[in-house]
Amino acid sequence: MGQLALKTEDKPASSSMLEVSILSISQATAATFADLYFQYTFLVFIQTGSKRVLCPRNGELIGQTGDVMIFPTGSTVTLENRPMIGNDYRATGVCFPHRMIEAVFSKAVFSKEKSNPAPDSIQIIQNCSEQSLQILNAIQTTLKDPELPEPIRQHRLLEPLIWLKYSGIYLSSHEEEKMLSKVRRLIQTDLSHPWRSNEVANYFAISEATMRRWLAKSGQGFSKILQNTRLEHGLSLLQSTDIPILEIAISCGFKTPSHFSGSFRKRFGIKPSEIRKRD
Repeated sequence: MGQLALKTEDKPASSSMLEVSILSISQATAATFADLYFQYTFLVFIQTGSKRVLCPRNGELIGQTGDVMIFPTGSTVTLENRPMIGNDYRATGVCFPHRMIEAVFSKAVFSKEKSNPAPDSIQIIQNCSEQSLQILNAIQTTLKDPELPEPIRQHRLLEPLIWLKYSGIYLSSHEEEKMLSKVRRLIQTDLSHPWRSNEVANYFAISEATMRRWLAKSGQGFSKILQNTRLEHGLSLLQSTDIPILEIAISCGFKTPSHFSGSFRKRFGIKPSEIRKRD
């Protein structure tokens, strides 16, 4: 999910801005999404409704309106988005590349009295509505300004991470990229392509058997990784764009909308159309 799609209004205008992406998320019906994978560091600024997250490391976390939840690179979680009565769940997500995490947190000095959380722990900053609004406005302004000098742009896009650091948040800057992440990243280059495990293994210059052994460490085989990558991207498009479900299905590699809908419902327990339509 850390590789979510950009909302068109925030489409970047230069190569440097491609490294930070921002999207608006909305969901009309409460739903629980199991085993979502975050490939990159992802900040969720909750604007209406709440988010319940089950993290293998630190159990249940509840984010309310005005809170910011931080999903580190490589984390896998189960989460539930809960709309308010009469209103959609709404949030803004910001995705940061590894090099920016490295730039801020590799130099961080933390108190010895407080141990750093595990690299894949979900963290939360509560009751920060005013601060989070200022941070979001700064990111959006920076991304939309093509005339901004590059050094200033880079500095401003680091400010949210500096804010996290001095709010007591820790993010690992030395996360080794796992085979699961590499495979998902390759699949995302063309979700509609009929990927095969031998083709992917050849791309990484390893044997198919070796790749399968490495993937087994993540608890998922190649077919499941392919299916999950496609469905999670479809979910992000349903939440952050107005693209018709037919187009989403085809772009994510499903032959028909019914195939996409059936697979989506089997994975998430909800129809794709229910993401956008209230009960």
